[in-house]
Amino acid sequence: MQFSDRFLGLVDQQLSSFESDDELEVVVAYVAKTNEKNSPTLEIVGQRPKQIQKVLSPIDDDPDLRVPSFNRRWYPLQEGSMLLGVLRAERFPTEKQWSESLDKRLQISASVLANSLSLELEREKLLKEINQQRDQIGVLVHQLRNPLTALRTYAQLLLRKLGPESQQIDLVKGLLDEQKQLDKYLVALDQLSQPKLNPNEMSSARLLLPPLMPTHEPVNLMELLNPLISRAETTAKLQGYKWVGPSFVPDWLRELRSAEEGVIAEIVANLLENAFRYSPQSATIGICFDRKGICVWDTGKAIPDSERAKIFQSGYRGGKNKNHQGSGIGLSLGRNLAKQFGGQLKLLESPACFDDSLPKEGNAFVIVIPVE
Repeated sequence: MQFSDRFLGLVDQQLSSFESDDELEVVVAYVAKTNEKNSPTLEIVGQRPKQIQKVLSPIDDDPDLRVPSFNRRWYPLQEGSMLLGVLRAERFPTEKQWSESLDKRLQISASVLANSLSLELEREKLLKEINQQRDQIGVLVHQLRNPLTALRTYAQLLLRKLGPESQQIDLVKGLLDEQKQLDKYLVALDQLSQPKLNPNEMSSARLLLPPLMPTHEPVNLMELLNPLISRAETTAKLQGYKWVGPSFVPDWLRELRSAEEGVIAEIVANLLENAFRYSPQSATIGICFDRKGICVWDTGKAIPDSERAKIFQSGYRGGKNKNHQGSGIGLSLGRNLAKQFGGQLKLLESPACFDDSLPKEGNAFVIVIPVE
């Protein structure tokens, strides 16, 4: 087993506290393990003093350790009924009784080492599980590439057969756009399976889009938003909503932006999902742009004043959402993502507050873009 530097440092710290005891010849910490013969044994993980005249043989090869000694004591390192290791203390030959204070200190050190060793073994177990999951992700990514490539090929062949005048051509193009999104997921999963990726760079919350990796170059936001707009338009047709797409696209959406702002697409995806999930089918849903931000709006029942601040709290679900599935983290996630690039996510009184041409009733969530 490969012990962490933190654990070995703690062992050394505990054992070094006994170096000033003149009556002690050596203090040794052992960890229980299984040897090549699959039988239990004890492995030395620390000793004090480090340089001693007495040569410490492996515990299995030292018959003297099986003979009781007045000047040797063993302190078990155990968790419940499970023996994790032992602390061995040996005095210089003497006929004196062991002092109570020394015995007490050795017991305390044994307890500290037992707790630390238990955490160390748990850490090792979790690391093995993480490595196994990482390997499984790598295999899944490899296996998924083949069927996705086949789907793209079939869609491209279908696109050729339909011809440019076919009314179904937009559906096939939509399939190809979604396939590109899946490719981005695979890239994200592939990077997740690499141990060098810092897990703190990934959001722990549920994402609707592939996360932008730290190696991404500047992004064109409109290229990220177009598939979402096409998806929303198709969803509206299938579910009976009226959809209103953007009538104006400002220059900042077409320009290259900082990679950090790529999370805007994730925020929009969450807002659109919420709009379709919680709006009645008689409602109109849309997206609108201006020179300062993006608005995802609907003409559903307005969120009550008493809930307008609470809905941005993680896990909070408003009264009208009780009968719908959801985790209550989408808006909280969106606001946190907006803060990451210096923007804001806020709820306006009505869609008309964002643009005079929009309805005066309903809900309007706006992503405010920082001015450069």
